[in-house]
Amino acid sequence: MRYSISHQKLKLILAAQGLSPGDAGGIDQLFGGKDGYYWYGTLRDLCPAGKTLSWDNQYAMVAAIQAHENATAAEDEMKPQVPSPANIAAISKLLGDPL
Repeated sequence: MRYSISHQKLKLILAAQGLSPGDAGGIDQLFGGKDGYYWYGTLRDLCPAGKTLSWDNQYAMVAAIQAHENATAAEDEMKPQVPSPANIAAISKLLGDPL
């Protein structure tokens, strides 16, 4: 399965659930529970505005997300976070492209 992300896709995902970008609790739940809002923000930061990123499989997508997290954590001199299995499952479901 292919996966993709863009700012427009994230807006559509939130709109489909009746959520606004500032609804931290709703976004937490949508993106896998604990730290879901954090990973939503990470996805927004990962993708340049006006661009679409895509991956051929879940492993490549998760690796790209983690690489971005590692780089930004290093810039901030902090330990990088790791998405939970629930976060990964939710992100995969939301970013999966239909055939």
